[in-house]
Amino acid sequence: MFGGGDYDEVARWLRNFVASHAKRENLRVEAVLEAEGAREGKSYGIRLRLQDELRPAADVAPLELGFAEVASGRGSLAWCDALAERVRARVREFPPPSVGARRPA
Repeated sequence: MFGGGDYDEVARWLRNFVASHAKRENLRVEAVLEAEGAREGKSYGIRLRLQDELRPAADVAPLELGFAEVASGRGSLAWCDALAERVRARVREFPPPSVGARRPA
């Protein structure tokens, strides 16, 4: 594990981390990372998408993470475990995968 990095590097890591843990619950869920506009250089917003449905919904604030928090936290196994569980819990709010879809253990 490693900490630090510039804003774009940390954003790439965060997008991949969220996508990886989301797909452990449902292979069809995609990570949506908000990192532009007023957020740029300061924070990230995380949403999850399953087809046309977002969690949290578009009219609700996303999961907010500060740049400094993610940059330092990604070097901590405990921080990563906590974020992974938050992501996976949010994915479980979607309807379960259809019959025949693979759900990893």
